Amino acid sequence: DAHELVQRVIAHASRMSELIDDLLRFARLSRQSLSRHPVCVSDLVHELLEELRSQESERSVEVVVGALPDCVGDRSLLRQLLFNLLSNAFKYTRHKDAARVEVGCLAVASGERSYFVRDNGAGFDMQQSHKLFGVFSRLHSSDKFEGTGIGLSIAQRIVQRHGGRIWAEAEVAKGAVFYFTLPD
Repeated sequence: DAHELVQRVIAHASRMSELIDDLLRFARLSRQSLSRHPVCVSDLVHELLEELRSQESERSVEVVVGALPDCVGDRSLLRQLLFNLLSNAFKYTRHKDAARVEVGCLAVASGERSYFVRDNGAGFDMQQSHKLFGVFSRLHSSDKFEGTGIGLSIAQRIVQRHGGRIWAEAEVAKGAVFYFTLPD
């Protein structure tokens, strides 16, 4: 019994440490100055996909990368944004036999470019979409999908700092697509 209790305390302390680290990362985003430079989004996406594939080498995930125009922004923040969206796509397709992740860019009527990350994973109920970008707000149980519930809050903050917007569309058990714009 004592050993089991100690293991639970260790697990909870580890989770608390992860939550604190994520919260600090989120808080720093407001104070961090932006270093705007041209960014090759395609190179960044391929770099991140290689990293994610190496972390989950036992999985077979079909990944489709469309045309991704360059943008101007803070490369390290854009890397964090794309990592959060791509790692979520990998995470929420984990229970799919034929997992698929797609990354691309669309022209929007207003003349903006809308980058997107789409998956065929767990999806979510759009009636709960108002909770998506809230700090520590989760639409799936932590028993089924790990995480702290702050990744999308960080993604939203990064997009807003760049003067863009972010939104999502989804259907339960059919996947989700996250869109974001970055002004030129």
